Amino acid sequence: MLASHADRERAVDVLRAGFGEGRLQQAELEKRIERAYAARTVGELALLVADLPQGPVPMQAMPPMQPMPMMPPPMMYQVPRTFLPAPAPPTNGKAVGSMVLGVLTTMTFGVTGLPAVILGHSARAEMRRTGESGEGFAITGLVLGWLSMAGWAIFLVALIAAAASG
Repeated sequence: MLASHADRERAVDVLRAGFGEGRLQQAELEKRIERAYAARTVGELALLVADLPQGPVPMQAMPPMQPMPMMPPPMMYQVPRTFLPAPAPPTNGKAVGSMVLGVLTTMTFGVTGLPAVILGHSARAEMRRTGESGEGFAITGLVLGWLSMAGWAIFLVALIAAAASG
């Protein structure tokens, strides 16, 4: 896999941390940093930080690659966790529930609107606190819930006005 600029910077950060801990000499650090900026693949970067604590962690072996005919066999590299993208945060369950209740307002004639609003506000507060995802789900539930509650308010005002005039 080709290395990106961010991959190279992460490798240099690992190298500098190793130097700061006394694991590398100044000359070795400079050589490795030069090689890191010249590296074309993530595998080359992995080799530069393999002997440092923040370097690669043991991973399951990959199945062997089939070499193409008339070419030397490829070298196999494990991608260290340092270079993997961060996992996506989980989706908040209350946000999903708010959206489901908001959508159900069309089938329940707005009965699920109030629970959708309550769950939506609760989910947004929880997501700000925990860093979970699902903001769009919560907002969808809030909008649909408030629309159904506004619909019920208009219906009740019209019903009261009709009863008062009649």
